[in-house]
Amino acid sequence: MLAKSPLNLNNENDLLEAYAGLEGRDLIRTIARDYKGRVALLSSFGAESAVLLHMVSEVDPSLPIIFLDTLKLFPETIAYRDLLVRELGLTDVRVISPDDFDIQQQDPRGDLHVESPDQCCNIRKTIPMEKAFANFDVMISGRKRFHGSTRADLKFVSTDGDRLKVEPLAGFTALDLQSYMLNHHLPSHPLKLAGYHSIGCMPLTCTAPGGSADNPRAGRWMGSEKIECGIHFTANGKIIRTETRQAAGV
Repeated sequence: MLAKSPLNLNNENDLLEAYAGLEGRDLIRTIARDYKGRVALLSSFGAESAVLLHMVSEVDPSLPIIFLDTLKLFPETIAYRDLLVRELGLTDVRVISPDDFDIQQQDPRGDLHVESPDQCCNIRKTIPMEKAFANFDVMISGRKRFHGSTRADLKFVSTDGDRLKVEPLAGFTALDLQSYMLNHHLPSHPLKLAGYHSIGCMPLTCTAPGGSADNPRAGRWMGSEKIECGIHFTANGKIIRTETRQAAGV
């Protein structure tokens, strides 16, 4: 069961009312207080990650941060992670990797991302993430509405099964992110200069240069109907998908 905060929240309407008007740093601070010791942040240390990580560093640099190393990440992402950890003073970044047994059984040649991208994401992201969050009641992530498609109606707080999900940047625009980065002198991901607006795993079928500030995910899984890795689910537990890439605005 989802552990209750001191506010005894038990449904999404109560959650929305209790945290109404809060976003960004203020929402993080309030959630961290109400669910002390039960909150972790999921971060890819990708193209837009520095903003949320900076907010967390100002609220509590010891807040647990879950980083999924799929073993197929760009070396630039690993270097960027290390840079942000140093510069922001983050003290509890937990690197989670896929299980060796799952890799040997399901992706021994390392090409599962071509044959079955959903299954590749499942063993390299979803399963490790679920294990990492087993002891946390609250997941904070950096999704935004302007990414469109399944994220267009994103709530600042919602429930996903027994877990509370918090999206402090849901209402941020591309301009908001850019302004925040500049105002706080935050370093950009190295691949931004190479034309990557959304950065996941290294294979070209997973991440390609492209997209724009207002449509950053256009470079993800190009040429396929896939638009999400499967970490974020619908209410019935199914991977978030749309009928076609066209429906996703890509």
